[in-house]
Amino acid sequence: MKRLLLLLALAVTVVNAQDYPSRPVRVIVPFPPGGTTDIVARLVADRLGSTLGQPAVIENRGGAGGAIGATEISRAAPDGYTLGIATVSTHGVNPAINPKLAYDALRDFTPISNLASVPNVVSAHPGLGITDLRGLIEKAKASPGKITYASAGNGSLSHMLGEIFKSATGTDLLHVPYKGVGPALNDTLGGQVNVLFDNLPSSLPHIQSGKLRALAVSSAVRLESLPDVPTFAEAGVPQLNDPSWFGLVGPAKLPEAILARVHQAVAKALAAPDVRERMRQAGAVAAGNTPSEFAAQIRTEVERHRRVAAERGIRID
Repeated sequence: MKRLLLLLALAVTVVNAQDYPSRPVRVIVPFPPGGTTDIVARLVADRLGSTLGQPAVIENRGGAGGAIGATEISRAAPDGYTLGIATVSTHGVNPAINPKLAYDALRDFTPISNLASVPNVVSAHPGLGITDLRGLIEKAKASPGKITYASAGNGSLSHMLGEIFKSATGTDLLHVPYKGVGPALNDTLGGQVNVLFDNLPSSLPHIQSGKLRALAVSSAVRLESLPDVPTFAEAGVPQLNDPSWFGLVGPAKLPEAILARVHQAVAKALAAPDVRERMRQAGAVAAGNTPSEFAAQIRTEVERHRRVAAERGIRID
């Protein structure tokens, strides 16, 4: 009887996969609108939906450094109708520093593909009166705990970047967590917070307009869009010189046929010249890899941040 039920379940899965998708697919973005995760997701979603033949509808589920949205992805039915964005925050930093996390980054998801590689940037409100990273370090050392830095929330990448910066430079900045980069960016633009660690796409327009002053970027070489801004390595803080990534995942046990269908659609979207150009203009680089390659990338990120968290004693309760 059990064997018969298993065969019937497999038969239903095959039929469903053949019909997939027959209704809109929701794509959970684990951060509020306005941040880089949201920007990358929306750049890909339109083309993804047209390839699949059903709309790919963005749903923002921000909070807890991306953990709330990631938890919702992990608990969804593995039928292909709920997908989501994985980031270094959700699948690297949070698993490394949050012992109460409600999901396992390696077991509770089906990796589909990396979508984009993105430099990080640290920028300051012009009112802080500094022009480079050395100026920030000197000012922070002169006034311990007085300079504030905004993050997308406890357990987010921007939180980890700030803590690594403090450890690497021997400074003491005051952490101000938000429920995503959007609100953190707004308060930094308004001068309520002094400094922001962020992915480049969400901060770039404000840097280019002069509302924020970029101090350093994470990149192997200087960026075409910010040629006068040094890399973190050039500025003497190589510990922060690794760029970020943003990928697409589903819940664990996504059927192979559905995984293949979605991966094919993602690859087609990332190959589209207009998508690649829009990403470039936003400060991102279209990526793309196989599910197994993306799984290995996630595993490497988790291990790297666990090592950093252990070495520097970074943890949230």
